[in-house]
Amino acid sequence: MSVFPELHDVQGLVARGYGDLTAACFVLVGFEDGAAARRWLGSIATTLTRADERPDRRAVNVALTSSGLRKLGLDAAALSLFSIEFADGMTTAHRRRILGDVEDNAPEGWDWGGPRTPDVDAALLLYAVDLPALTALEAEQTDAIGAGLRTLARLGTSDLQGHEPFGFRDGISQPLIEGLSKTGPPESTVRFGEFVLGYPNEYGRYTDRPILDPSADPARILPSDPDSGGCDLGRNGTYLVFRQLSQDVRDFWRFLDQVSRRPDGSADRDARLRLAAKMVGRWPGGAPLALASDGDDPALAEANDFAYFHHDRGGARCPIGAHIRRANPRDSLDPRPGTAKSYSINRRHRILRRGREYGTQLTPDEALNGNLAHPADDERGLHFICLNGNIARQFEFINDTWLNDPKFAGLYDDADPLAGPSRPYGGTFTMQSDALRERVTDVPRFVSVKGGAYFFLPGIAATRYLAGL
Repeated sequence: MSVFPELHDVQGLVARGYGDLTAACFVLVGFEDGAAARRWLGSIATTLTRADERPDRRAVNVALTSSGLRKLGLDAAALSLFSIEFADGMTTAHRRRILGDVEDNAPEGWDWGGPRTPDVDAALLLYAVDLPALTALEAEQTDAIGAGLRTLARLGTSDLQGHEPFGFRDGISQPLIEGLSKTGPPESTVRFGEFVLGYPNEYGRYTDRPILDPSADPARILPSDPDSGGCDLGRNGTYLVFRQLSQDVRDFWRFLDQVSRRPDGSADRDARLRLAAKMVGRWPGGAPLALASDGDDPALAEANDFAYFHHDRGGARCPIGAHIRRANPRDSLDPRPGTAKSYSINRRHRILRRGREYGTQLTPDEALNGNLAHPADDERGLHFICLNGNIARQFEFINDTWLNDPKFAGLYDDADPLAGPSRPYGGTFTMQSDALRERVTDVPRFVSVKGGAYFFLPGIAATRYLAGL
């Protein structure tokens, strides 16, 4: 059944990551007065970028937490219709465990979003073609944050030319989405309802969403649900996961340098680079090890149409525990790896990534040599943002079952080598081989959490409705 998304009512971040708008910042807002918050949201609603637009100068999107919806005036009955994950937030005891937010990464130490920081009620996502344009856009938008609202943080970003802070090309393995402009093979095309509420998902069903009694919308702003006749607050909205991840680039390259040295103690640049590529699953230029196991290949920098089971079942080319193989196992999932059934399982656990890097780029040589142009305390990392229709089945499942599980796919003590927890378990990285496998032990955790929250990215009409509560 063909799906025709109502892109005029969907915020633009769903359709595109605004790659041509290289300057961006994210403003976290707290609400102190409900009426003021509604006036502010109403002003934002008139400037939102829609998914049927292709902005070439600027873009504006807005997302709200459950506390933000409550302060806007949405009643408890309506709030209860949102997903439990969204309503409870990211910092519950259960979610700390499945996301690995423990010990040094516990929410009590976060800069924002934790139990010891003010409530984050909204995130204003701003994008522009260059820094001057972003400065002008930010001034326009933040001028409206007046009495009754509070700017909690401004999270800046950096244009690292398509690479993440460890130095690897990023953003390649995005799912193709039914109903949008890009098309591809059916096994790689995910239904629109996996990411946007109000449409069939990969099970052929509609993900639960908040549908209100018609009396709650006398002005008939919201779309009508044809089955119940209710007012569909969830339609054309999605859940946005935001996590600020600090990447310790110096420790990453120093650790790899130490464990890849020759028997005489001298540095081995090639071995160091190969080990880094094994951990990531791609070479720095982007070529996947599944297709280019011997070295980087510029011709494969954008390669995403590949599988594992028939060509690299045992992980001799790309280790089973490599980051990209865990985050997207493609055709290697049970019950029938290498078949359409495996792909269908995989499509139920995809996310749409929309993050941006922050901080300065640090090359491996600079990381190892302590270049004074990049002081050690210059934080760099990723503002991880993803969109999904079901937080538990998509984002949380990927983290708990694939990235953080030390026994993923038959491994024994191997969490994700880049972002997974390494204590008390998971600090091993195994490299399979056609001969003898190799293991790197005592792998530290290179990524730490600085903040995070679950948001709802409402449809355009839903944003106007919330502003008029």
